[in-house]
Amino acid sequence: MLSLSMNYRHAVSAIVAIAILAATGAQGPAPAVSIVLPSHLLANAPAMLAVLGADGHLAPGISVDTGNGAHVTTNATGRATFIAPAAGVFIANVSGVSAAALVDAAPAQSATLSVPPAVSEHDRFAVCGSGFTGDIAKDSVTINGDTAFIIAASPECLVALPQSRTLIGHAKIEIDSTGVPLTVTTDLVALDFLPPNPPLLPGHKGKLFVRAEGTSAALAIVVENASPDVIHFHRGERQQLRTSGGGQNMVPIEVQAIRSGDFSFDARILTAPDSADALRYVEAAAAVAPNQMQRNLQRIAANLTRHPGDTRKTRNALDRLANTLPPGTLRTLVDSARASL
Repeated sequence: MLSLSMNYRHAVSAIVAIAILAATGAQGPAPAVSIVLPSHLLANAPAMLAVLGADGHLAPGISVDTGNGAHVTTNATGRATFIAPAAGVFIANVSGVSAAALVDAAPAQSATLSVPPAVSEHDRFAVCGSGFTGDIAKDSVTINGDTAFIIAASPECLVALPQSRTLIGHAKIEIDSTGVPLTVTTDLVALDFLPPNPPLLPGHKGKLFVRAEGTSAALAIVVENASPDVIHFHRGERQQLRTSGGGQNMVPIEVQAIRSGDFSFDARILTAPDSADALRYVEAAAAVAPNQMQRNLQRIAANLTRHPGDTRKTRNALDRLANTLPPGTLRTLVDSARASL
């Protein structure tokens, strides 16, 4: 009989580009480290990145290539301060892993904070706006009064992680960088699962259910099967799904047991597509691409401009392109554009 001692784990939210394999869904060995960047930086202003080890913990003593021959080393907390370039896209590299962030010439004029309408209780999330310091010692984030853990920061975006004790449900996020707190609301959500009942036998089909607690809103999620040798997802080992909404806020996954054993899968909440950010990455990629690929990227950019809501077509085009590219700056830019959608 298929074991139900499942090792369900929450994947880290794709707020920023991390390992290339994670951005595209391609198969391969897990990277030794990943880089966390705020999604937007302010030109010529200080910001703070973080490096996570394979265990997901902040990694001290890691040298990070920040471009133009410059390097920074993460301190005892696993973070490092750097100065954003004057324009364009910032790319950080370490151990063959790259991450990118957009560089804005001027801060946003509005004091309004932006946060996803729902965030996972176990995943990092971004709060963006203006007036932050980019220094975790001076910026603070609380969720319903509980201090959140700031991982990375810039004057425009903070990347934070809720405390485990913070209760799920409607949540007030408060940011204080200057002594004048700003607030925004979201739903803090727990993603859980319901295993097949009765338990599956090898060779038999059934359904898993992913359940979202803490919100009645329908959520876009992505689920990835981490144990395809034990259990098979019928519609693909990586699926983008939408929960039902309402009191029983869940979505089924059709599965088939392959053999007895433990299995695990990753589930995370998808943030809303940002066609404007994707366009900036595509334009940056076109500027460094070979001639033939440049024309392809220009067509993708034109489609994003004319049809910003047609994200599925653009995602598919970027996926096909990414699969032809080796690791490097161009691949990172294409992956970052895809991650924005």
